[in-house]
Parts: sequence; C-alpha cells; structure tokens
Amino acid sequence: MERRRFLQAMATGTVVLGSGGLLAACRPRVPDDFGLATLPFGPLGAPDANGLLLPAGFTSRVVATTGEVVPGTGYTWHTSPDGGACFADGSGGWIYVSNAESLTDGGASMIRFDAAGSVVDARRILGGTYLNCAGGRTHTNTWLSCEEYDRAQVWECDPTGVTAAVARPAMGRFKHEAAASDSWREVVYLTEDEPDGALYRFTPTAWPDLSAGLLEVLTESAGVLAWAPVPDPTPTATSDTRTRYQVPGTKVFNGGEGACVDRRGALFFTTKGDNRVWALDPDEMRLEIVYDDNTSPTPELTGVDNITVDVDGVLYVAEDGGNMQIVAVGAGQQAVPVVEVSGVSGSEITGPAFSPDGTRLYFSSQRNPGRTYEVTGPWRAPTPA
Repeated sequence: MERRRFLQAMATGTVVLGSGGLLAACRPRVPDDFGLATLPFGPLGAPDANGLLLPAGFTSRVVATTGEVVPGTGYTWHTSPDGGACFADGSGGWIYVSNAESLTDGGASMIRFDAAGSVVDARRILGGTYLNCAGGRTHTNTWLSCEEYDRAQVWECDPTGVTAAVARPAMGRFKHEAAASDSWREVVYLTEDEPDGALYRFTPTAWPDLSAGLLEVLTESAGVLAWAPVPDPTPTATSDTRTRYQVPGTKVFNGGEGACVDRRGALFFTTKGDNRVWALDPDEMRLEIVYDDNTSPTPELTGVDNITVDVDGVLYVAEDGGNMQIVAVGAGQQAVPVVEVSGVSGSEITGPAFSPDGTRLYFSSQRNPGRTYEVTGPWRAPTPA
C-alpha cells in the first residue's frame, strides 16, 4: 500500500470499503521508468544436446513433441503449440498450458508436473475451436485461450481440464491475440492481431466473473489517451462493423501480439508490424515504447510476439521468426538473447512462461516439428498472479 495516496483518499472521502475502492487506494504506483531492470544475463553458449543455446548455468529438456506421446503419459501432444502459462496445482507441482494454433486441431492442452518436476499427466483442456493463438492466465487461475481469426472469441479454460471450457463473447468478437489480467484494476486487456488493430479493456460486471461486462477501446485525441465503450462488442455477420472501426479516434496498433501485466499493474504488449514493445501506465494513461529495433542500442529482438515479465521488471519476448530466440528486454531498451533454438527453420518461438517458483522457463518451437521445452537455471522470480 502506498501510504500517502491512501491518506489523501481518506481525506477527500474517496476510499470505498469495497474491493474496487480499496484496491484503488492501495495499489502500488507504476514507476516513471516502468520499473524495467538492468539485464543480468551473459552470452549464449554452444548448442546443447537439444539444440538450445543458453547462458552459462542453464540446462534444458524436451517435455513434448507434436504428434508424439508426452513421456510419462498416454497423451499425444497437439500440433502448432502457441501461447502458454503455468499454474500451481496446490500439491507442490504445477501445470503448463499450451494453445494449439491450428485450423484442424485447435484448442489447448496441459502438462502436469509433480513437485520434483517429473511429468505425471497430460490432456486436452479445450477442443473444437480454431487458431488458438495466445491468451493469458487470470487471477482465479483459469486460462484465457484466444482465437485468432475474424470475429473470433475468448475461451475460459480450467487448466486441469476437469471443468469444461466456456466461451466469453462479452470480451469481444474480433481477431484476438493475447489477454492480460490486472487484479489491481479488476480488468482484462486484450490485443488484436490486425495491421490496424486496437487495444481493448474489458471490465467485468462482477469481478472476476467474465460472463458479462464492458468492452472498451483505447482512443487518442490531440495526444490524450482515453477508454471508450465499444457499441457492439459481438459483431458476427460479415455486414456488421468490426469492433476496431466502431469508435472514432481509436488508436491503431500495427499487429497486436503478446501482453502481460507486472506486479504494479503496468501493461506491456508487443506489435509485430513495427517490431515494438509498449508500456502503458493505466492510472496516468501514459503510453511509451520501451523497445524498438530502430532505436535500441542492442537491436537483438526482431519478430516480437508472446511476452512475459518477472518480478524484477525483466521482459521476456519470444520471436516469431527472427533468430528463433527468447530475448530479455530491460531498462534503456536493452535486449539480450537468453534462449536460441538452432537447427529449426520455418518456425517461431511461442508460449514463454515460468514455473511458480521461477526456476524453470517453458516455451515451444511451433513447427518442424512442434516441440515444447523446459529451461532450468538461475532465472528471477515470476510476477505474482
């Protein structure tokens, strides 16, 4: 809690002793520099037995391969693995969830690990959907799987696969990419993978129930940013106006990709058309570019895609193409590769996510073949859910 802001709110009578008002008074302030850290990683070494180039002190293993049974289970891993996230399972183990960006085998699957890191289960948690690209975890430990096609929707999934997934049309029907949950402000941000895509904010009617709520789009007028309601969040017919064209002044982003929220509530997201990483302070409505390959002193990152952040303010961005790397981004637009996949062409890196204790990073190479990896080493802790 920031004491000064809380006392000011008390003095002006603006503190409401309900969840929204109390959170507004207590949430931490987003720093002027967005809290990005100096990067601690050394150079990549030679390829290991799995074809990964890693810094000193890191090791890897393959945990799943498309079309093959996940070792230790009877489940065949899905095609085209994409966005992913990790969830503690309540018994010392954890689950890694992965989307399938496929027209014929879309949906999402999970792999469960025990407390020692051994694979003990794998299964489908979402089926019958298409081109499930990125998404995001929620603060109630569900997985939002985002379909990436025109007038597509978001599916809320149980990472264990016990409860059936549910469509969330109130979150908008458009070409979804990623979803980032912000428990401080009780909203979910959504990116749109279009050359003239928008950035959206969904405010549930009753947090954290995502079945109903208000969908808004980011607008800009004379340099001032604001949120404006989308009149028809669920266009379905070809004649219906798409969500990104419904509000005058909608701010355009060139190919929205990954998104994540850090421990203070700053939103970070990527745009592939101009190879940028953006940061938004939702309280001050301040939007900045924190990485651009045209201005970075170390322009190692190209083909920006999925993104995650650790508790110390290091961003990890997966490359769609590029050098098949995961690149750490820090203060001053620093960019340092931390993982590189060698010997694979025509693919992309997807789904970076840390285990709950922060010691293991999971990600996939999407094609030729699709393969999901684990890298263990002295990572920093992930941002708390």
